Amino acid sequence: MGDIWEGLEAAFWLIVTLDPELVQISLRSLQVSITAVAIAALIGVPFGAWLAISRFRRRRATIAVLNALMGLPPVVVGLFVYLLLSRSGPFGVLGLLYTPTAMIIAQVIIATPLIASISHQAIRDLWADYHDLLISLNTTKRQRMRALVWDGRRSLLTATLAGFGRAIGEVGAIMIVGGNIENATRVLTTSIALETSKGNFALALGLGFVLIAIAIAINLGIHAISGTEREGRW
Repeated sequence: MGDIWEGLEAAFWLIVTLDPELVQISLRSLQVSITAVAIAALIGVPFGAWLAISRFRRRRATIAVLNALMGLPPVVVGLFVYLLLSRSGPFGVLGLLYTPTAMIIAQVIIATPLIASISHQAIRDLWADYHDLLISLNTTKRQRMRALVWDGRRSLLTATLAGFGRAIGEVGAIMIVGGNIENATRVLTTSIALETSKGNFALALGLGFVLIAIAIAINLGIHAISGTEREGRW
């Protein structure tokens, strides 16, 4: 219990004094995670919508694989990206290993299946409601997807927030591809892991509380701006 109070006190003073290292680490965490989730949403939402309204062979198998990828082990993703970006890998010449870009790539791979799967489920329900109407209007597949995505935008926002939650809380993959380098690739989750390994539990708890506060603040802010709870589909 004492460690928890020490952690709360440490977090309070880190925030009140705007500790430069904390600010830098927090901004880097947000930069990496927000960029990764934006890219993942640009890939996952259209793919989920396309999957919901399309009919093709192996469709059920594709959906099953997509759902399975939601539980993709982050360390495996980290290892995969590491092998691609290492000097002996196919993209080693780009020199991206141990950079924020490598961390973004890993988080995109982790978040995209989650966003795509939730988007598919949301758009599938809307497609069941509007199928006859959109077919009768002789709309193209792109027009149907656009209409369904717009109508289901609040559910898709929830999918994006779920992807953000998984991305910003990730530690295994970004530790492998980022290296937890001070002033370069160190983020909140890797800092917590480092301080815990050093036995500095109070600071680790403090950083953990800051991470939770950031995640909650962003979620509340987006919900407030979009008016998710005031209107729209449940």
